[in-house]
Amino acid sequence: MKILVVDDEQDICEILQYNLETEGYEVDTANSAETALTMRIAEYDIILLDVMMGEMSGFQMVRKLKENQATAGIPIIFITALDDENNMVKGLNLGADDYIAKPLSIKEVKARVSAVLRRSRQNHDANKMPENCQKTLTYETLCIDTESKTAMLDGEVISLTRLEFELLSLFLKNQGKVFGRDDLLERCWPDKTVVVDRTVDVNITRLRKKIGRYGQHIKTRFGYGYTFEK
Repeated sequence: MKILVVDDEQDICEILQYNLETEGYEVDTANSAETALTMRIAEYDIILLDVMMGEMSGFQMVRKLKENQATAGIPIIFITALDDENNMVKGLNLGADDYIAKPLSIKEVKARVSAVLRRSRQNHDANKMPENCQKTLTYETLCIDTESKTAMLDGEVISLTRLEFELLSLFLKNQGKVFGRDDLLERCWPDKTVVVDRTVDVNITRLRKKIGRYGQHIKTRFGYGYTFEK
């Protein structure tokens, strides 16, 4: 499980990172909402977020996250010194899942994180993916329907050629497995089609561009071929 801690107090970031990593979580930190928004937030399972930070507050950051389908379903716990009822209500109304007041009890933070993750685990995929993608091949917000031959990215249909669709389907079915060019030609290209190795490279390049940020997951293994890494 990946956690993002966003707080302008470096000491708090370090304390939370250390203690949560001892629980087995993978933890990254950011010292401002602006910095956090430059990160691949859709990859995180939960965000611990301070409210009062620099130019952009935690409340403003949450509004941005909720407006984006790729990040709207990520559980959020506010961690802040603003412990009055009005601010708690405001945070929860924005879509936060919990609210912890400073000064922090590390034991409480661990318990709240565990509880929120437990509650969200069952419906996490349903919240993250469009309904018609729940039973198809998926990686985060990238999914394909092998029956209707459609592909979606962040809930939007993307246009793939037949070869691009077959390549993506093969990669998502076999994440982590390396395929040589001959393997890809045999599995994805029509029989009796005469092609050269460069044709495979060109189609991989086009596919990478069409699937946006997930294109970087299609890795080249020099001397071996291509693989889709998580």
